[in-house]
Amino acid sequence: MVDLTKYMKKGLVEQKPGQILAFASYTNKIPDIVKFTIGEPDFNTPDHIKKAAEASIENNHSHYAPSNGTPGLRKAAADFLAKKYGQKYDPSEILVTNGVTESIYDFLTAVINAGDVILVPTPIFPLYIGDALSMGAQVVQIDTSGDDFKLTPAKLKAALDKYSAKVKALVMNYPTNPTGVMYTQAELDALSDVVRDKPIFVLCDEIYSELNYDQPHASMEKTLHDQVVLMNGVSKAWAMTGYRIGVVAAPKPILTQIAKIHQAITTTEPTPMQDAAEEAFSKGQDDALPMKKEFQKRRDVLYDGLTKLGFECVKPKGAFYIFAKIPEGLEQDDTKFIYDLAEKGHVAVVAGSFFAKGGEGYIRLSYATSMDQIKEGLKRLEKYVKENRK
Repeated sequence: MVDLTKYMKKGLVEQKPGQILAFASYTNKIPDIVKFTIGEPDFNTPDHIKKAAEASIENNHSHYAPSNGTPGLRKAAADFLAKKYGQKYDPSEILVTNGVTESIYDFLTAVINAGDVILVPTPIFPLYIGDALSMGAQVVQIDTSGDDFKLTPAKLKAALDKYSAKVKALVMNYPTNPTGVMYTQAELDALSDVVRDKPIFVLCDEIYSELNYDQPHASMEKTLHDQVVLMNGVSKAWAMTGYRIGVVAAPKPILTQIAKIHQAITTTEPTPMQDAAEEAFSKGQDDALPMKKEFQKRRDVLYDGLTKLGFECVKPKGAFYIFAKIPEGLEQDDTKFIYDLAEKGHVAVVAGSFFAKGGEGYIRLSYATSMDQIKEGLKRLEKYVKENRK
């Protein structure tokens, strides 16, 4: 019998299965476990949005929508970006995708040729790296752990100098998963200056834009519009992860090419879900505020609790993650640490090494869970640290 897996796409075979989901699945077998694993708001979708989805079904909006998205949703998304962040796009420059997950895939597929270099500041959500590798790109990880988990202009310039004309794109995600770090506008402007007028795309994943705690949302789009491919959506700010609606915004010549990939893999998104997303963008522009206030409270409780136990953390400025360094005296292999903590302490966290270079020796905790679970998790973690510190 022929082993056909040997003849499959090289980059795909080398790509590791999703470690985060695999570990989350493993912890499901442990009774009474407190989970800080999955980045999904534990809130419900606002009622007015649910009613919009119901009305769409009742009104028989059950047929194919235009491939790039319904006109109503594309206008609502463009208006939202302009009003909230000053990001000016025509509705014709908006593409509706199956979440930002598809947005990332569509963009990378549209721009990568085998051998192209993609620059990725790490630690970062591993999807970008896996997608790029499966497409034959050379992924250059820029370790930011020594710079408070922020990419610096000096490190970006050094990478450009080293890889020169091979660099096709820079990946930026802010607020950042897994660290919760947010850049100031001045910091993003300085990065923009390094790549300005070079034949380099900048993927700006801004899905957590409504969850900025200490400052207005900043964006590279403001100073690098013609090179930025902007991504956003309704999953995080409106607790609509299951609706699977993301948006890509880019200058029309670029968007037209990305849309060809979208047409080939999904054709279009479900019409009732698009109608619900239109309601979110147009009539729910402040829906995230109560959720953001609650996340801030949870962040503070979890941050204070972790630091008292000896975990070093950069205090998150956005999203709903804390990236904590494992204290000395405990198991320093972060993968071994999380399995041991799950089995002995009944607390589930994610290994920092799952997020690429710079994550080794850290754990990520998602505080998209109830305050009661956070407090219980801290109690269990305190007990585990006392019993296992050498």
